[in-house]
Amino acid sequence: MATYTSSKKENGLVYSFSASRRWAKEGYISGTLYDAFSLFGALEFQINSKNSIGATAIFAQNRRGRSSAITKEVFDLAGKGYNPYWGYQNGNIRNSRERKIAEPIFMLNHYYESDNFNLNSGVMYQSGANSRSRLGYYNAPNPDPIYYRYLPSFYINSPIGANFISANLAKEGFLKNPQLPWNNVYTANNQDKASYVLYDDIVSDSQFAINTIGNLRFDNQFDIDFGLNFKNLKSENFAEINDLLGADFHEDLDPFSETQNNLGVDLRKREGDKFNYHYTIDASQLNAFAQFRYSLNKWNGFVAGNYSNTKYQREGLFQNERFLESSMGRSEQLSFTDFGIKGGLSYRITGRHWLKANAAYMTKPPVLQNVFINPRENNEIVPVLQSETINSADVNYFVRLPKLTGRLTGFYTRFQNTTDVNFFFVDAGVGSDFVQEVITDLDKLHMGLELGLEYQLSSSVKLSAVAAVGKYLYASDPNVTINFDTAGKDEDLINLDGNIDLGIAKVKDLRLAQGPQKAFALGMEYRDPKYWWVGVTTNYLANNYANISAITRTQSFYLDPETGLPFQGATDENVSKLLRQKPLDNFYLLNLVGGKSWLKKGKYISVFGSINNAFDAVFRTGGYEQSRNGNFGQLREDNLSGNPSFAPKFWYGYSRTYFLNVAYSF
Repeated sequence: MATYTSSKKENGLVYSFSASRRWAKEGYISGTLYDAFSLFGALEFQINSKNSIGATAIFAQNRRGRSSAITKEVFDLAGKGYNPYWGYQNGNIRNSRERKIAEPIFMLNHYYESDNFNLNSGVMYQSGANSRSRLGYYNAPNPDPIYYRYLPSFYINSPIGANFISANLAKEGFLKNPQLPWNNVYTANNQDKASYVLYDDIVSDSQFAINTIGNLRFDNQFDIDFGLNFKNLKSENFAEINDLLGADFHEDLDPFSETQNNLGVDLRKREGDKFNYHYTIDASQLNAFAQFRYSLNKWNGFVAGNYSNTKYQREGLFQNERFLESSMGRSEQLSFTDFGIKGGLSYRITGRHWLKANAAYMTKPPVLQNVFINPRENNEIVPVLQSETINSADVNYFVRLPKLTGRLTGFYTRFQNTTDVNFFFVDAGVGSDFVQEVITDLDKLHMGLELGLEYQLSSSVKLSAVAAVGKYLYASDPNVTINFDTAGKDEDLINLDGNIDLGIAKVKDLRLAQGPQKAFALGMEYRDPKYWWVGVTTNYLANNYANISAITRTQSFYLDPETGLPFQGATDENVSKLLRQKPLDNFYLLNLVGGKSWLKKGKYISVFGSINNAFDAVFRTGGYEQSRNGNFGQLREDNLSGNPSFAPKFWYGYSRTYFLNVAYSF
């Protein structure tokens, strides 16, 4: 990276430029290439003592290979650095799942500053694309090397009895060829119509925003802050063929129902063509806020309020044969009006001790991803959609002594009426299908204590201690509905909207996947008068949980899809044992940091280095339960061997890693 900033010119102009490049053939996880660059430019012109204008432009392009969460079975076979998304092609690493981002930003701002009034106004425009590639297969074997039928557990957990010979052959086959078989993909595509297609899911956004924020000071005790913001988003979403992998064309049909994804057009798609789905989303939001601050000798307080109006609308550009009435054209326009109020009060006991408390009540619109049930194919909206309600409060104690500084915080936040939409394949008490799971009326609770302390042992040595103990859990039993294609389905099982209401999911008091809910750290830092320093921190992280499957906590989990009756043995006690939420392993980390700086003839040189996870601990950072086994019978059978085929999938933390940074300023 190189950055240049000018001195202020006589005409009031100052400018800055920066450029950077970052790349890697692979990251820590195998097959994860990284290729990025960025450009930055800014200038500011001082019109007079009170007014100035500034312009900023940022262009950052990023391309990187993605990796996958893996089950314990795959971890035991291939290790934590394993990534199934890549394979060798002509001796080179090729990742089937790359992410590319290129969304330049342009901003223009006006600044006004006076003794009692400040105003910052600006406009912003951002456009560009965010794409994710994947390998699609059509009436062909799944190319994923960790597809459950290719692993030993598939043969061990077979409903007709364990086959250890086949399981061992599967193990040997996986260890011999653990990566994606690009050569086999090209061989299968040695025909006119493609069996495999590499394609991109693309989101092409154009966003415009205008914003103004002001501050008005009446005296040394009373201030008013205010602001107004409007932003408008036009988001185009589609799939585009990246590589036909040796074939001549792809036939744009849904492989499960043999229905067309876009009626009235040529089914044969070639590289660069849009296929599968194509729609746009229009979203806009107007937001206004005001804040009043008041200060006395020992008391400080504020009260603030905001108002917002948010609108969403989908327009389908493909007429999907599975959703003839709801796929094409504009959806209903959704509008959410929300508000919030918050306040805070602080009391200075002495110059070294003070207290502070804050409280808030607000409503927020549902995020765009949780508004439409299946936006790629139709205009259907989550039923009874409502804004999320948030109640929050925190109390803080601060201390600042000559050698000791610290803060103790207690916090409580409750999120109500949240909505979540998920996509997966499920075998449930109502049958098997690719479904959209809609979770509504979900409440979440965050509460806990945090403590941070720093002690200056001497002029060169500083000690630090941090503790965070939280409880992050589901605070209600939400409703679950699954939605799917109506083409070729038994209409007796579904309503006119193509969904099944599974009722309540028993998740209340289960833990959220928010990361470790207990964290403790002790650190020591030494700074030498000769401008070098070193620090060490030991960390203990505990009570981390994987994300749960909601569908397995509904009454449909008890039902045999063959009979519609409860499975034998599906008692509440047995189901609770089978679905018991287990925390991930607790773990320790030791991190080292250090640096040195020099000042030579007005030139500044600095070196900074770090070693993370110095003792090479193995730990899981997070994960999720798979929802495929959506009924008691299948999940029980899958777990009998102790090595289930559809076990939870986890992400693993890095081993010992190193970082070195060198900077030269002149």
